[in-house]
Amino acid sequence: MLAAKCGACGAKLAEKHPVAITGVVLSQLAARDGGRALVDVWAPWCGPCRQFAPTFEDGATAFAGQVRFFKINADEHAAALQADGIRGIPSLLAFRAGRLVAQQAGAMSPQQFIPWIRDVFGVSPASNENRSPK
Repeated sequence: MLAAKCGACGAKLAEKHPVAITGVVLSQLAARDGGRALVDVWAPWCGPCRQFAPTFEDGATAFAGQVRFFKINADEHAAALQADGIRGIPSLLAFRAGRLVAQQAGAMSPQQFIPWIRDVFGVSPASNENRSPK
């Protein structure tokens, strides 16, 4: 399996941990990104968001090199999220080649989340040897 790499420096484009983004970066993903990206829309006060956070983190590790994982705080970037019709959190936004290809409201269990990513993006998790210890 080949991991996505920067053409200039060779660095991996998909990290093993979610990266916090702003509304501006979210609009750039939607406008001109060429890869696979998954955005977790969350808020610090949201219980289901906090419960889902470890599952999202594990997904980033499992699909490192294939899908980039981002988090956006709904309280801090509410205006940017209105364009995607986000009305509740947690919500997931899946982008492929700059297009929103799937949206999921509500937290998922790990048993639901991994197959959902596989179905949305058509990729399989990396082997267990590439995952970080729990």
